[in-house]
Amino acid sequence: QVQLVESGGGLVQAGGSLRLSCAASGRTSAMGWFRQAPGKEREFVATIIWSGGSTYYADSVKGRFTLSRDSAKNTVYLQMNSLKPDDTAVYYCAALGLGTPPTTKPYNYAYWGQGTQVTVSS
Repeated sequence: QVQLVESGGGLVQAGGSLRLSCAASGRTSAMGWFRQAPGKEREFVATIIWSGGSTYYADSVKGRFTLSRDSAKNTVYLQMNSLKPDDTAVYYCAALGLGTPPTTKPYNYAYWGQGTQVTVSS
């Protein structure tokens, strides 16, 4: 069982920046982030493949968010810039099991973090 430990998040004004981190206790094929706002379904934000470093982003965050990895630390970082009130949500780190193809579907992710709140004020 892989454990995911998240850090970062908090309150920021619109236009500001935040960085989220997520460390995994074991090997996975990819790690990424989803978010869920009150009354809405959990939605894909970004994911990165460990082998090769390919990244995938939701259209809503392209050009504003950057996902990177540190293989030595088994950690991924989500740099969020130009934040908007619509980005307000609980952000969840997620990881795909070994051998699982890249996907944006949450039900394919085997491991999840506890979630961290991101609030963007207008």
